[in-house]
Amino acid sequence: MTTVYMDNNATTQVAPEVMEAMLPYFHDLYGNPSSAHTFGGQVGHKIREAREKVAELLGALPDEIIFTSCGSESDNTAIMSALQTQEGKNHIVTSRVEHPAVKVLCSHLAKNGYRVTEIPVDREGRLDMDHYKESLTQDTAIVSLMWANNETGVIFPVEEAARMAKSRGILFHTDAVQAVGKIPIDLGNSSIDMLSISGHKLHAPKGVGVLYVRKGTKYAPFLIGGHQERGRRGGTENTAGIIALGKACELAGEHMEDENTRVKALRDKLEKNILKKVPRSRVNGGGAERLPNTSNISFESVEGEAILLLMDEFGICASSGSACTSGSLQPSHVLRAMGVPFTMSHGSIRFSLSIYNTEEEVDFVVEKVPPIIERLRELSPFWKPEEEACATGT
Repeated sequence: MTTVYMDNNATTQVAPEVMEAMLPYFHDLYGNPSSAHTFGGQVGHKIREAREKVAELLGALPDEIIFTSCGSESDNTAIMSALQTQEGKNHIVTSRVEHPAVKVLCSHLAKNGYRVTEIPVDREGRLDMDHYKESLTQDTAIVSLMWANNETGVIFPVEEAARMAKSRGILFHTDAVQAVGKIPIDLGNSSIDMLSISGHKLHAPKGVGVLYVRKGTKYAPFLIGGHQERGRRGGTENTAGIIALGKACELAGEHMEDENTRVKALRDKLEKNILKKVPRSRVNGGGAERLPNTSNISFESVEGEAILLLMDEFGICASSGSACTSGSLQPSHVLRAMGVPFTMSHGSIRFSLSIYNTEEEVDFVVEKVPPIIERLRELSPFWKPEEEACATGT
């Protein structure tokens, strides 16, 4: 059975060029990059090259790049660093639709004496900027807002939000895990202080990430115990992963036009044809600016997990929400925040494409999904076919 992989917001295939770049550092070039000898020094040189490639994609300086283990570590480090360095400030501003790496941390901090404000979103998933502006106070230590939502692909105006924070002397962090490599980013011309990346979201392996910290930003390391990363993140470097991430960032820059043209066209074709064939379905966030690869579609009166199981029989891989929250019987916190009706939010499927997807794969999904929904609705006690005339198709 052929696999049709449309779950790239959960993780991506390691690019062949990335695999080729990292393999020598598992066996042949295994030296410690911190060693004084030439054998280790050549590895250290490759890490410096990777740092430059990451910085180039972000429009940053190489010294502003800190390698971490993942996006979650980067998110946690940014927020905890801000709280430690902003003495006397105990307020965090975030949104109701953040990734659990930020949302759960903020919930934990709220239980331990910190004040957290979660900015609401509208029905399309757009941030309430008026509420955001009113939430910034003299007590605010940091703002942490995702650049693009992992479930819907909706893009937040983070550069505008960062300027507003800067005008109040507040640190600004963005979880850009889903955005990097898909939309242009130029940190050299922004007010963003810290930014998180996860390698496995842009065709690098799992286990490597980045925290960008703007030069001059007060910073407290999360992992202490080594001189690595100029004392900003202790622990022997994940050499192969870092080199792989550098190559992946280089490729992402080369493929960005393809992401925003061909991949976007495939996404749009997928949505258009599914909505046309399946009554009472809707694209969540479809009226907002979105990433070019992401489509979150809700089907009324069916269960998302059941849809996934039947799609899996045809080798179609997608998600019923964030991979980090799958297994929960509760509707997505993102869709709840957007006010998606209960009968719709339970039947939500996220399709997330990559440069490796093809038009033939989209056609296959469009062929298989409508009969799956029809079959499940026939079994659903909540489905009332006579109401089809009321469908909006949005």
